[in-house]
Amino acid sequence: MKKPKNHILVIFGASGDLTYRKLVPAVYDLHQQNLLPENFAILGLGRTELSDEEFRLKMKAGIKSFALQKTEDESVLNTYLDKLFYYSFNTKEKEEYAGFKGRLLELDQQCNTDHNFIFYLATPPSMYEIIPAYLSAFEFNDESTGFKRLIVEKPFGYNLETAQKLNKKLLHCFKEEQIYRIDHYLGKETVQNLLVTRFSNGIFEPLWNRNYIDHVEITSSESVSVGSRGGYYEGSGALRDMVQNHLLLLAGLVAMEPPALIDSTNIRNEIAKVFHSFRPLKEEDVHKQVIRGQYTSSHVKGKEVKGYREEEGVHPESRTETFVAMKTYIDNWRWADVPFYIRTGKALPTRVTEIVIHFKSTPHHLFANDENLCKQQNQLVIRIQPDEGLLLKFGMKVPGAGFKAQNVNMDFHYSDLAETYLPSAYERLLLDCMLGDSTLYHRGDAVEAAWKYVDPILKAWEKDPSIPVHGYPAGSWGPDVSDNLIEGQTQTWRYPCKNLSDDGKYCEL
Repeated sequence: MKKPKNHILVIFGASGDLTYRKLVPAVYDLHQQNLLPENFAILGLGRTELSDEEFRLKMKAGIKSFALQKTEDESVLNTYLDKLFYYSFNTKEKEEYAGFKGRLLELDQQCNTDHNFIFYLATPPSMYEIIPAYLSAFEFNDESTGFKRLIVEKPFGYNLETAQKLNKKLLHCFKEEQIYRIDHYLGKETVQNLLVTRFSNGIFEPLWNRNYIDHVEITSSESVSVGSRGGYYEGSGALRDMVQNHLLLLAGLVAMEPPALIDSTNIRNEIAKVFHSFRPLKEEDVHKQVIRGQYTSSHVKGKEVKGYREEEGVHPESRTETFVAMKTYIDNWRWADVPFYIRTGKALPTRVTEIVIHFKSTPHHLFANDENLCKQQNQLVIRIQPDEGLLLKFGMKVPGAGFKAQNVNMDFHYSDLAETYLPSAYERLLLDCMLGDSTLYHRGDAVEAAWKYVDPILKAWEKDPSIPVHGYPAGSWGPDVSDNLIEGQTQTWRYPCKNLSDDGKYCEL
């Protein structure tokens, strides 16, 4: 595999949890696979006072706990740790960036990294405008002497107005091709495999349209409650936290047209087209097409689970949604009038993210006496997590006399590829940025288009207190009224299990 050019990865907020659990372990996994350049370093930045050695000791514990490429050889681990450095300063104070610049250039010369820098903002969103502005002021956006790239974590704004403002500020400091808006969902192998499944198989693409697909269902459920993150979640909610970025992105990958080439520009162009084609929601129609809910106290597996309003940091009369179910349409030639159903929530029965393609029923029911078979259409289930893989459901004859039919499963699991290493999402995305490949990163216009679709929902909830927040017991599949979104008397949501292929035999939560 092609190796990146020599460079330094500069992490703002390096004393935080993201660096400890995800970033440094992911780069270590790249190191173990010999995918890092010959001259490479990580410079961690933060307000916490740490020496290089203290930073290395802390990251060593993170690597041992969270890296996928385990090793018992301390010398191998120490070789990587020797590439880690730390510098403490106040990132909110412009004057202190002079000292940081001096340290970075000194390290660049020491490590022979050719003045190539990647700046990773593992910081609160409030710093997304401040840090790039100060980096620009000290000419860290100048690529005349080497590449300069900026990685920004979600959330990309709080609503359409703030997203547009953030994009404007970022583009004032860096060029669009220098900005990498990271979404770890795009780093998942199964998400990327969606493109291969669609565009490398002649059996799927001819059916991938309104003529053969009845509806598309996208579910991302979490079994855990908000817990100690109540203070953060109060200012976010399920719509901002999951739908606006992760789940609309999955819809974009399902619905996009075949790109002319598998490269950054063409793939992101097609995803942006889908986002621009979402049928706009009027504020007065929000209550018909969007259901929001909030989990209430319950007993799950013999244990009492607190309701959302009882969680730490949550207002006792909070109307923040922990569950969203919605119906949307993509107004273009391929998908005209095909409903896309999107659902996400916390404190649901199991942790699952999957896409379900529901194909249309046969035009004539030869086996209409089998009521159960008639109710179930052919389904293609694309499981993102856990038990990653693909599942195809179709009808087969039961052995014996007559023509009694039943639904059967044909499945593929990534776990079957015993000799294949599946990289973590951050591992894949960090390597792509090092190589200058932005295919799996968000582009500014697509981010704004997603917010443009979601904004009327947020405004309707804010302006109209009569739109209900439905309660649902923790451990259930959300409010019962969400079933009313699905069109057709025989249709309902698919209720997935942790196990993918044997879901008709037993359900493991």
